[in-house]
Amino acid sequence: EDLDEVLGRYDTVPSFTPVLMAEDLSLSEVARLGVSALEHPEFEIDARDLRLYRHGLQTAHVLGHLGEVTEREMERSEDFYQAGDMVGKKGVEAAFDVHLRGEDGERVVVVDSRGRPVEVYAEEPAEAGRALRLTLDLELQQTAARYMSDKIGAVVAMDPDSGEILTLLSSPSFDRNLFSRRLQQSDWLELINAPFDPLQNRTVQNAHSPGSVFKIIMGVAGMTDGIVSESDTAYCVGATRIYGRRFRCWKRAGHGYVNLHQAIKGSCDVYFYHLGQKLGIERIAHYARLFGFGTRTGIDIGGEIAGLVPDPAWSQKVRSTPWYPGETISVAIGQGPILTTPIQIASMMAIVANGGYRVEPHLTTLEPAAPPRPVALDQRALGVVREALWAVVNDKGTGRNARVEGIDVHGKTGTVQVVRQETWIDSEDLALEHRDHAWFASFADDGEKRLVVVVFVEHGGKGSVMAAPLARQLYESYYADSQRDSEPA
Repeated sequence: EDLDEVLGRYDTVPSFTPVLMAEDLSLSEVARLGVSALEHPEFEIDARDLRLYRHGLQTAHVLGHLGEVTEREMERSEDFYQAGDMVGKKGVEAAFDVHLRGEDGERVVVVDSRGRPVEVYAEEPAEAGRALRLTLDLELQQTAARYMSDKIGAVVAMDPDSGEILTLLSSPSFDRNLFSRRLQQSDWLELINAPFDPLQNRTVQNAHSPGSVFKIIMGVAGMTDGIVSESDTAYCVGATRIYGRRFRCWKRAGHGYVNLHQAIKGSCDVYFYHLGQKLGIERIAHYARLFGFGTRTGIDIGGEIAGLVPDPAWSQKVRSTPWYPGETISVAIGQGPILTTPIQIASMMAIVANGGYRVEPHLTTLEPAAPPRPVALDQRALGVVREALWAVVNDKGTGRNARVEGIDVHGKTGTVQVVRQETWIDSEDLALEHRDHAWFASFADDGEKRLVVVVFVEHGGKGSVMAAPLARQLYESYYADSQRDSEPA
């Protein structure tokens, strides 16, 4: 009969739903089925494209991976996805799946009684997805990955004027190519049972106390509110007593008389204990939020958490207890219940670097970046803090391991206690899970372009030893050659 007449009897074109029998066939298996095709026309071999991640370990968390769509994802997509579709899982793959995936094609084929194609009745070609340009600098990403290969932590490098992210690395990592095919149960169990959770994106999903990096905010807050001037001093003998409790400085011998510049340069805890007492927790929380703590930065991948800025209202709501003044003293040096992510620390450093503007971190150039927003901060205070951060690196301060000849690197080390210590104990003498966390938050300026680099090493000990050297490597790579290819990858 005429084909159009036959098809006209149906509301829809009759079709057969193929059943998946086997995946990932070897070449020998494909050849064997090909030879027996005449005897078994009911079997058909279908070839499909798979993602091949050439830099799988280095970019696993930032780019994400593909995986088969789940029932919940299909329901939420309102039939946009169909069973068997490969969709983005985490990272850029998930955030921009619709942009990247394109549209499926369709072909109606007439076959004979043995299932062999006779005629193509109708065909609608597939449409390729659109290209997506990223801001990542592959060279910096790989440099960070090499340094962090045997460490636990996160690295962020960002342009403080535009918010473009050049490096976003979480360690330990995992091989995304495992997800390109149907993931085997043994591989999945190995991933979820691996130590230190390699599937976790520590740049946006893990929050820790900022340690002495928080002294940057304290210094700006103190001067902006007129609580201290740049010439006011405190006397440090290695410890002080506030509210009847002894608070020690990290330097057992003390720092002597220090002003704000010297306190930041030497990271004097005693100076900031007393500054915190004068400011009070409400004002500390106010300035922490001005710098972006306690809220998501708006980075264009999912999974970001907000961190925590504690205050009396939070304490009453969450702990059902009042806020105790002694807790303010701990928060003043970035300890206690205050929690922040590496991407938030990078955003904070961008504000210091660019003179008081908040930028939105982003990984793609798909949409125009949000314009920088001014933050109500005293410019003189920012200038004093910047000068102190320069001294931290270049004038025998705690960040000298990040110094780069010919480049103005500004930075602040931070060491976060994991377990409470009443005496001076070397963190390296403790078990790994009890060792201090290491921060180094920084920015550099060569007069033409600026770069923010934040390094966090879990259980790394001192920020000056474990975190600052990587910042130096990244700056050396970024500024090494004026002709260096700085185009996004």
